[in-house]
Amino acid sequence: MLNIKVTRNENPKAKPGKDEALKFGCLFTDHMFVMDYAPEKGWYDARIVPYGPLTLSPACSVLHYGLEVFEGLKAYKAVDGRVLLFRPDRNARRMYDSCERLCMAPVPVEDFVQAVTTLVEIDKDWIPTGKGTSLYVRPFVIAVDPFLGVSKSNTYKFVIILSPSGLYYPEGLKPVGIWIEDEYVRAVRGGIGAAKTGGNYAASILAQDLAHKGGYGQVLWLDGVERKYVEEVGAMNIFFKIDGKVVTPMLAGSILPGITRATVIELCRDMGYEVEERKVSARELADAHKAGKLEEIWGTGTAAIISAVGRLKWGDDVMIINDNEVGPLSQKLFDTITGIQTGRIEDRKGWTLEVCKA
Repeated sequence: MLNIKVTRNENPKAKPGKDEALKFGCLFTDHMFVMDYAPEKGWYDARIVPYGPLTLSPACSVLHYGLEVFEGLKAYKAVDGRVLLFRPDRNARRMYDSCERLCMAPVPVEDFVQAVTTLVEIDKDWIPTGKGTSLYVRPFVIAVDPFLGVSKSNTYKFVIILSPSGLYYPEGLKPVGIWIEDEYVRAVRGGIGAAKTGGNYAASILAQDLAHKGGYGQVLWLDGVERKYVEEVGAMNIFFKIDGKVVTPMLAGSILPGITRATVIELCRDMGYEVEERKVSARELADAHKAGKLEEIWGTGTAAIISAVGRLKWGDDVMIINDNEVGPLSQKLFDTITGIQTGRIEDRKGWTLEVCKA
């Protein structure tokens, strides 16, 4: 168990008003968690300090070789006033795996969860209570060796910051348009696509910018070898309802194993749907749409929870999904997950972790 030293911020910032619009990831709370790593000490000096800049050497590994991993989860104010986290152990386990893939010192799962819960409890008054709002939690590990050489680092920092956020999509659960990218690739099997690291997101920026300029909100990536099987969308996993079945690309090393993805698979099976995790080609989707069998598409991720897809572009083929309306299964999944996260629906799965009482 960590011995966390707490230094309170003597100059707390003004918190946003109840009705103030909150943009995602723009405002940060009064405190942050920091812990250091050295080979001879392991993880040490766990502390919560006032939010502020980090001091790093200009030569540190993270700035030159991208040695970093991160996570994203949320804290919610339940309807009865309790503060809840949603499946934080899964985020902790995924960060551990990401660290190992990049040859970085992993943070023990129990230390990750303790650090998150302690910081959230200290800054719990920052959790917004408006509809669709939450306190976004961003843990990350960076390599800080001051050395200009391509090798694993010996020293690291584990940091957690918090950001009160509104709806990821301000317009609410409204269908977005996505296009299937067939020129650029984000990740390949055997690479780091299954790790949550900044390099994967850097690789996606150009295609996403082109999609935005073309009037589409996100990019659906194809596999990097055959360029025919869909994989994931920008910052989300992807699901299709085809002829009554729920289908999602299988995890094969190039797709992030999303926590919301796993949640949706389990909920769909509980609802009686057959769920297939397998290869899904762009051609299959086009043929299913032509046959009237492509009933719904949605993305899943921590930030948006469920993001319904109303338009899918593949080359010159523009497919309109469910009349560009939110599908009934997409809506039900969104309502169920957000209901559990905020305590409006009983958590029979043990997915929520209580940080503190009202």
